[in-house]
Amino acid sequence: MPIELTTRLVPIPGILKLLPTSPLGLLAPLAGTWKGTGFNQIFRPLQPQLGSDNFLELNLTDETLEFTEIPGEIPNRGFAQADISLFGMTYLQQVSDVNVKDTNGNPAGIHIEPGIWINIPSTTNPQEHATVARLANIPHGTSLLAQGTATAIAGPPVFPPVDITPFFIGQPNNKVTFPSQNLSTPSPFRSPPSDIVGITQAMVDNPNSVLQAALVGKTINSTTVIRISTLTSATTVPNAGGGISDIAFLDGTAGNPNARVVQMDATFWISDFTDAQGYGTLLQYSQVVLLNFAPLSWPHVSVASLVKQKSKSALKEIKDNKVEIKEHKPELKEFKPELKEHKPEIKENKFEVKELEFQPQTLPQPDPGRAGPAAAAPAKGRHFIAPIERPAVGDVVPKKQPRKPRKKR
Repeated sequence: MPIELTTRLVPIPGILKLLPTSPLGLLAPLAGTWKGTGFNQIFRPLQPQLGSDNFLELNLTDETLEFTEIPGEIPNRGFAQADISLFGMTYLQQVSDVNVKDTNGNPAGIHIEPGIWINIPSTTNPQEHATVARLANIPHGTSLLAQGTATAIAGPPVFPPVDITPFFIGQPNNKVTFPSQNLSTPSPFRSPPSDIVGITQAMVDNPNSVLQAALVGKTINSTTVIRISTLTSATTVPNAGGGISDIAFLDGTAGNPNARVVQMDATFWISDFTDAQGYGTLLQYSQVVLLNFAPLSWPHVSVASLVKQKSKSALKEIKDNKVEIKEHKPELKEFKPELKEHKPEIKENKFEVKELEFQPQTLPQPDPGRAGPAAAAPAKGRHFIAPIERPAVGDVVPKKQPRKPRKKR
């Protein structure tokens, strides 16, 4: 369960508050819980006397990534420029292996990472645009600060290919390929076949192909792209800060590290999508960590596609609406007898309307004191044709039927 944050950071008196429209900026959509699957690859160091200096581990992964907004602003005092306020969120990443189980049949955990994301406003000292940063802690003994930018683009994510092939330190174009990278060649220095069910050669050759496959059947019109790195230079944004710190064991002795973590680069893509099941929000990432040992830099690549889960409040609202609809059903049922009772009344009203439409007129009753032909009255109840009902000139008058001749006796 994620830790619930209740402490609200209060600005130090005197801080100039220039709050953006959205304090978290383009990081805001990250808040919540994400779940999904991915692919992990790492060359682990081995002691050379075991027959190789490396072992290629491959994992199909299940992942849960939770982001919790930090209440309030995070004040930073300035000396060379005015104070600034940061806004951020904590996160907890948990990754397990789909194929490998523990003795109780539970997926084997392979990674856990608590950390913080922060949104940083533009500054004058140094002269920098607005940036974002990720502060991460890995239980192996590494802490890192990766900085970068967040931008919005039109259309779906674009995933450049990524290569897992090791290279000589400082020479990224001088690559060294190992037999374990070819899945068709058996190797004792790679995860056994039972542990890599579902992993293909295409995934090993380009882990980002897993991200592309996750977009099949989805329609995406816009994407937020977050790029971060622990490496800074005169051409990066920002151009200072960032870095990685390892425990002594990882650093090893000078020039002979056990597994020194020297660089991390990552890209995150956040997209709203629609598919056959409806709509949702997708978080995808591709991360490359360089480990230095046995005079090579070994890329450790992790990718995943995660779908944002509906929050408890949203689920509660849906549940409440269902209950409310259910509660109204008896009320609707009660209205049915009432409607049934009104049917005779409606029927009577119809008859009354019909009578109003046609009011027959009758001839006056003859005066008993009068004699002669005028005294003859029509049969009781016999109607006469009112003037308005008489046929106008030109109307067709039905012809009289000819009388049948009487039979002679």
